[in-house]
Amino acid sequence: MATKGNSGENRTRGSMSLFIVVGLCCFFYILGAWQRSGFGKGDSIALEITKKTDCSILSNLNYETHHGGDAGTVDDSESNFQEFKPCDDRYIDYTPCQDQMRAMLFPRKNMNYRERHCPPPDEKLHCLIPAPKGYATPFRWPKSRDYVPYANAPYKSLTVEKAVQNWIQYEGNVFRFPGGGTQFPHGADAYIEELASVIPMDSGMVRTALDTGCGVASWGAYLFKKNVITMSFAPRDSHEAQVQFALERGVPAVIGVLGTIKLPYSSRAFDMAHCSRCLIPWSANGEYNGMYMMEIDRVLRPGGYWVLSGPLINWRTNYQAWQRPIKELEEEQRKIEEIAKLLCWEKKHEKGETAIWQKRINYDYCQEQDTQPTMCESTDAEDVWYKKMEACVTPYPETTGPDKVVGGTWKSFPERLNAVPFRISSGSIKGIGVEAYQEDNRSWRKHVNSYKRINKILDSGRYRNIMDMNAGLGSFAAAIESPKLWVMNVMPTIAEKDTLGVIYERGLIGIYHDWCEAFSTYPRTYDLIHANGVFTLYKDKCNAEDILLEMDRILRPEGAVIIRDQADVLVKVRKIVGGMRWNTKIIDHEDGPLVTEKILFAVKRYWVTENVTSSP
Repeated sequence: MATKGNSGENRTRGSMSLFIVVGLCCFFYILGAWQRSGFGKGDSIALEITKKTDCSILSNLNYETHHGGDAGTVDDSESNFQEFKPCDDRYIDYTPCQDQMRAMLFPRKNMNYRERHCPPPDEKLHCLIPAPKGYATPFRWPKSRDYVPYANAPYKSLTVEKAVQNWIQYEGNVFRFPGGGTQFPHGADAYIEELASVIPMDSGMVRTALDTGCGVASWGAYLFKKNVITMSFAPRDSHEAQVQFALERGVPAVIGVLGTIKLPYSSRAFDMAHCSRCLIPWSANGEYNGMYMMEIDRVLRPGGYWVLSGPLINWRTNYQAWQRPIKELEEEQRKIEEIAKLLCWEKKHEKGETAIWQKRINYDYCQEQDTQPTMCESTDAEDVWYKKMEACVTPYPETTGPDKVVGGTWKSFPERLNAVPFRISSGSIKGIGVEAYQEDNRSWRKHVNSYKRINKILDSGRYRNIMDMNAGLGSFAAAIESPKLWVMNVMPTIAEKDTLGVIYERGLIGIYHDWCEAFSTYPRTYDLIHANGVFTLYKDKCNAEDILLEMDRILRPEGAVIIRDQADVLVKVRKIVGGMRWNTKIIDHEDGPLVTEKILFAVKRYWVTENVTSSP
């Protein structure tokens, strides 16, 4: 009798599982048909996933059966969820930590008011940021470098302000980017070739670059031809939407400024840094004397290059056009040269309005200088989040000989992508040795291959701007690496191990961030967001709802999300996003249903502003 009873129960469970599977498959089919009908926009990513996903994988999602003993059971019986309403239209381009109204409350000195100033918890929005009417899926790279749909960022001011410099032109329903800049109005290619005659870009030795005051990021956009990836930043200021345009073009960029706090990057990160008429007061006097160049020195790898073009270089020829006194210009360049010498940078090139310096490979070269800089006293050069910038030099780590390069001999890209980074081989990251690093690489190659079986357009070029919210060693980005895409590797400031420096050694880019706050970007700027263990990491730090609303803010309509976490955590996450206009499904870990870690796949539905007023 007991056997007979169990058999009936199993048949009931099997029938129920089959019913769930069929229902979900029908749901995705109907969703695809709805999008084909014209009510959906963009490239109907949900339809593609419906076509190419094996729905039978969902039959494994029986938590009660698979999670016994210490693992506990997952209660997924509560299907009710809170529906999040659209925010008011005035929030279409809302950047919480760079809000223009809030910025006016802070001092203008040293650009403090343009830095991050996030709203307190009681002022956070709890609504969904709408897309503007007519929003369209961006063009695929490389067409996106040159064209952006007008509806996505409908701001024409730069077409007037920068018309002579060829930043951006308005043509019908698109913006066109001719590749010009303030310093290179006829295009970035020739300018980059001039730099490449001094800086070894073509060999792959220079891979990561920092562009300070980037405009619409044409320099970074055209550096992709050299396989150089650039972290560009500019403030949210009178040049409306410049960082937004950069990201719409498929170029890495964040809202940022050299002001009073340290840049959110690890020390010794970039192979090259660049300023083209970036309006940064490099020669500032007083307590800030040389501070900005010292911050560039901190983030520049030993042996790295700093490019300065425009004023003040070649002032003797251009002082009349600039309408500035000769003595003033002469003094400013003298100070820059003096600071560069104090930093022990070697001047490698000056021609026309461009000068290039190189940072020494170690401090042995600098010890014989008559004047020594003030060295920073901090014992942790990576402790930079909201830390005040100082007029001091970050010490070089010690080397074993006068000809040794701090941080190890440079490797070319793509060799460095999977080579063991110096920070790992030298034991600088406690608890992570060579074997652990290599195992991490193997694991993420396996994970990414699994992702591609579920979302078969993952490496098709549909996803250009990708974010990894908890990047670890950068192995997700390494596994998915392709000329079709780039990854913003985020190092949470509360992570147990700070490995952002490892990520840069691999030839990838990244940034420090605290996910209890908004990210320094515009809405709708990422095509795919990957979150590994983020909600477990922040479980007792801040509200999961706030993190998910921020993910929704920065995700494009029809963008995708992949969240890896414990099963009980994902059930709670799915309940929240049920009210956020996301379509979701949870699948088992690659190693089978007994593993308590699961993966949630989601697609943000297409919707735009309805021109109705909603309360935040």
